[in-house]
Amino acid sequence: MQDKVSIHGSWSSRWAFILAALGSTVGLGNIWKFPYIVGENGGGAFILVYLACVAIIGVPLMMAEVMIGRRGRQSSFYSVRDLASESSVSTYWAWVGLAGAVAGFLIFTFYSVVSGWLLAYVFHAANGNFIGAGSDQLKAMFEALLADPKALIIWHSVFVILVMGVLIRGVSRGLEQAIRILMPSLFVLLLLLLMYALTSGSFGQGLDFLFDADFSKLSWNSVLVALGHAFFTLSLGMGTMIVYGSYMSKKESITTSILTVVILDTVVALVAGMVIFPIVFANELDPGSGPGLMFVTLPIVFGNMLGGQVFGFLFFMMVSIAAWSSAISLVEPGVTWLMERYKLSRVQACVFLGISAWTIGVGALLSFNVGKDWRFKGLNIFQLLDFMTANILLPLCGLLITLFAGWWVKRSISSEELGISKGHGFVLWLFTIRFLAPVAISIIFIANLNGKI
Repeated sequence: MQDKVSIHGSWSSRWAFILAALGSTVGLGNIWKFPYIVGENGGGAFILVYLACVAIIGVPLMMAEVMIGRRGRQSSFYSVRDLASESSVSTYWAWVGLAGAVAGFLIFTFYSVVSGWLLAYVFHAANGNFIGAGSDQLKAMFEALLADPKALIIWHSVFVILVMGVLIRGVSRGLEQAIRILMPSLFVLLLLLLMYALTSGSFGQGLDFLFDADFSKLSWNSVLVALGHAFFTLSLGMGTMIVYGSYMSKKESITTSILTVVILDTVVALVAGMVIFPIVFANELDPGSGPGLMFVTLPIVFGNMLGGQVFGFLFFMMVSIAAWSSAISLVEPGVTWLMERYKLSRVQACVFLGISAWTIGVGALLSFNVGKDWRFKGLNIFQLLDFMTANILLPLCGLLITLFAGWWVKRSISSEELGISKGHGFVLWLFTIRFLAPVAISIIFIANLNGKI
């Protein structure tokens, strides 16, 4: 089959794709959630389980999504549709691709609210507002931010504008150019903070918290947590990797590129833990303080340590960059679909989605103040958006993509696109995508609906 050309553009190199995919996967989950759940679930023992889950779900499903995108060279909807047609199966499968794009968009509507908090804290750190502050004062600062709808709307608006400003410029001048700046900047900031953590005096204690293999802390719930994080941290089920794959050159190896992304994503998450926990232990604070670790506990540290104003600014800048690069990938699938379906220009599609996301996001941020009593089935708007995407749309889309790629796409197409001969490598991928990944994702789906994760 003659290779198609995406109307949206293409990555200039293999590393451009890797950086873009890494920008999508490296977000708040890597820098805060992953180190925390590692420490709480047996350290090195949990990491082994997590890596197994990445191998079972993450790698084969990401390969499948990129394969679909590169074959179709279009949005997630039309790439799945054309591949279904080529495989002589129902084109109704295309709606799975669209559902993923919708899920990514809905995630962006409330992800931008949380990212707005980070932007606010960048300025708090830069202005020295953490200096000398105690836990009560910093807790009050965070609560005051959540209680102020005007401030939240301003920061939410700024973040939406930052994301749309990149997307409007297109693949080469927008996405790729931004990622080439954002990801190296994130790595540099992470290394600077790691150098500080090495001098904190508690680096060894932080390593013990992360890597000591305490199998007594492993439980069935630990396995569920590992399965869930392996799925969600790699931006699976939301159409992102299908669209990013559509910009990928036919010359590049999908397998080696995906393995590189997954390895780097895990390394970033572990290094983030090496940064955070030595600082926390050096100041005798609680590493298990949940969301407050980001907005209360760490600001206490930065406010009371030598050079804390600088390091606090660097830290929140780093997390904001991670959030920005992830958010870009959440909206791109929707942009490409609108351009193809309704023949909109990129600017028109971005403006439409930006205004829509901003409006829904305002409803989400009001959940913390004037709209806290607006509830559906006991959930406020923010919680409802989170529940619908994390518990229903993403695992359902991921499950259907594994079934489509494993059982309905012709083997000859899969083998050709993945660049894997029909030997042991292809048999292994086919077995995991047909059997292991669907079972694992089904477990996540059922457990989420039961409220176990």
